Amino acid sequence: MASDIIIDVKGLTKSFGPKTVVDGLDMQIRRGEIYGFLGPNGSGKTTSIRMLCGLLKPNAGSGTCLGFDVITESAKIKPHVGYMTQKFSLYEDLTVHENIEFTARIFGLDNPRQKTRECIERMGLGPFEKQLAGSLSGGWKQRLSLGVSTLHSPQLLLLDEPTAGVDPGARRDFWDQVHSLAAQGITALISTHYMDEAERCHRLAYIAYGNLLAQGTVEEMIEDAALTTRAVSIKGDGDGLHALAEALKPLPGVDQVVAFGNTLHVSGRDAGALDAALKPYDKPPYVWHSIETSLEEVFIDLMQQSKGGLK
Repeated sequence: MASDIIIDVKGLTKSFGPKTVVDGLDMQIRRGEIYGFLGPNGSGKTTSIRMLCGLLKPNAGSGTCLGFDVITESAKIKPHVGYMTQKFSLYEDLTVHENIEFTARIFGLDNPRQKTRECIERMGLGPFEKQLAGSLSGGWKQRLSLGVSTLHSPQLLLLDEPTAGVDPGARRDFWDQVHSLAAQGITALISTHYMDEAERCHRLAYIAYGNLLAQGTVEEMIEDAALTTRAVSIKGDGDGLHALAEALKPLPGVDQVVAFGNTLHVSGRDAGALDAALKPYDKPPYVWHSIETSLEEVFIDLMQQSKGGLK
């Protein structure tokens, strides 16, 4: 395995009873990479990430993480992993300082008081260190959680929808921290539903109903989707926009119709068929123009494909 590849797995499969949650996952992830996982709720994202890190034993498949076998050496992987859950999991009735020092002692770190001080300074938590963790805003709880999850200098971070319910400014600050960690060689596996966050990942995987449907950079995923997208705006007429959307949805060549404010984005895999479908509507008050397909259109298209593939 190349030295820059820290996760290399093939055919990872996980079932709970009769239900297969992840089916034959193949994946390689590089050192210092921010790897995003997208997909509907219950699609197998978190299960996939936990298997990749050796935190959950697969029923089938093979591979390595940080040079250790994910099945037979999972215990050796865990000390090198930092885990941050969506739900705030620290002690709300302890102060910021107490939470950090308590965790440092649980990890058995040398000089836990110094490690606590370093964490507080690194994460900018100084003004809040004597404040109860439960009284922090969502953004500062998130920053505290990230600081605690990196106390033991992990090589791999597992972040499970870490910014859910956090305001845009705090989310941006969080991602700046993640990119700073990646620049230091720390790899991050992140599940998210936010398109702007997905676009900040180095690479992405889309998982639905246990199957990996697409992976690559944002540019690669948009190119592989091979969607053509046209846009039309209707000023001050929401009813007209809705009526146009409903008229376009069933037409051959139209795979997707999505409203963005007073604009419709209409996408299809066959550019000729799409333009033929739109031709009767290519007249006033409609003015169509071509736009670049966005990651959100790709995400919606993959979601529709995965639903259509259900038996």
